[in-house]
Amino acid sequence: MANQNFIDYVKIHCTSGHGGAGSAHLHRSKITSMGGPDGGNGGRGGHIILRGSQHEWTLLKFKYRKHVKATHGGPGQENNRFGANGKDVILEVPLGTVAKDAETGEFLYEITEHGEEYILAPGGRGGLGNTNFKTATNRTPRYAQPGEEGQEGWKILELKMLADVGLVGFPNAGKSTFLASVTAAKPEIASYPFTTLVPNLGIVQYRDGRSFAIADIPGIIEGAHQGKGLGHRFLRHIERNATLLFCIPCDTDSITDTYNVLLNELEQFNPELLDKPRILALTKRDLIDDELEEMLLSEIPKDVPYIFISAITGHGITELNDQLWSFINDSRKEAATRVAFDEGWFDEEE
Repeated sequence: MANQNFIDYVKIHCTSGHGGAGSAHLHRSKITSMGGPDGGNGGRGGHIILRGSQHEWTLLKFKYRKHVKATHGGPGQENNRFGANGKDVILEVPLGTVAKDAETGEFLYEITEHGEEYILAPGGRGGLGNTNFKTATNRTPRYAQPGEEGQEGWKILELKMLADVGLVGFPNAGKSTFLASVTAAKPEIASYPFTTLVPNLGIVQYRDGRSFAIADIPGIIEGAHQGKGLGHRFLRHIERNATLLFCIPCDTDSITDTYNVLLNELEQFNPELLDKPRILALTKRDLIDDELEEMLLSEIPKDVPYIFISAITGHGITELNDQLWSFINDSRKEAATRVAFDEGWFDEEE
């Protein structure tokens, strides 16, 4: 099944290459029997490098590649020739991949842009040849440096899905049905909870050729921030979404209570999630009539924009997409402004 191909957490063992030894060679030729030092430096050991790729969407290929090794650098040669560098190993990963040290849990780096690179395990430096140790008092050094050893250790690669909109809601809240109705994604849909076991990503084709991405995150349950249900496996994906779309069915016992539980789970996991723009979508509008919709208005939280939708009939879908695009557009402008300030394009006083 396609769902089994979505892997968002792997642990791999990385071994970078050793640096090559420097050469301690002394120059000899037909006309020179006692020449000076001409030993070249050793080559650098191969790096293990992470590279962001917009064409990757899962860490599946690392599930069956637990050990990654780079080659060693070559030794220095006579006539001041450097040894060959070890071949780097490039690991292409999806955007939103986080690298951590498996033993300490230390955050190392996060890949967010296509082509962005990070050296996960640097290769050892090549040793210096004896040419580098020649002095006025030691004109023929007969020693050179050994190459530096490479690094090895277990690393964790963790994917946080990048999307403009993240769907937040309890299991069976209609998130997958909504995603399938507005994008070309084909998530598994059924009338029982926990149909979605992995995140699904879809692209909404908006007006005038514009588009935005929506991520369907597996349903939250109460206590998810403590690891219950699918726990942290899906909550971390919400961190990378610019806008949060809360999905609550119209036939829920209490819309406000359900909304508050969802909000609490996000806050307990990461309080910064509450700073993200959010919209409330009251799903399954086709199950109620106009009179019941009017009665439900008093149960809707006052601090969040809302809209009634039905993925089956299309009710409210266009209006919701317009509202989402407005939020996303504002978020993108804000991000562009932050980049401009960070790179010094203009002063804050302007």
